[in-house]
Amino acid sequence: HNQKSRSLDAHSVEVVIISFGCREGASHWLEETGFQYDMLLDSDRELYTAFGLGASVRKVLNFSNMLLYAEYVMDHMEFPRGLPSIQDDMFQLGGDFVLDEYGTVLFSHRCHSPIDRPTVDHILSAQ
Repeated sequence: HNQKSRSLDAHSVEVVIISFGCREGASHWLEETGFQYDMLLDSDRELYTAFGLGASVRKVLNFSNMLLYAEYVMDHMEFPRGLPSIQDDMFQLGGDFVLDEYGTVLFSHRCHSPIDRPTVDHILSAQ
């Protein structure tokens, strides 16, 4: 994450993270990941709906994702730890979007799985 953050910080973009979770969970995630960007909460998932981000058990729990997660565990890669007191919707899919100052969508990527993310270079090419 740090390399991606530095790459984004080198450009004149404002990064905002949108979460559907609660304030406690969002604060915990930011602390666990070390991200320094602003986070907005969309508890009613209005933005998720507006950008066409759905939820899918099949896309989250498919074999290739489970295999990749197992490889991450074997490589001792750490995942952000959740809080036992918070129930998250693990099937909600995310996305990456670039908007200009007028709200026009310049780039959109709706994730097909939790690990389906575009590269920073791909995102920045939309500017």
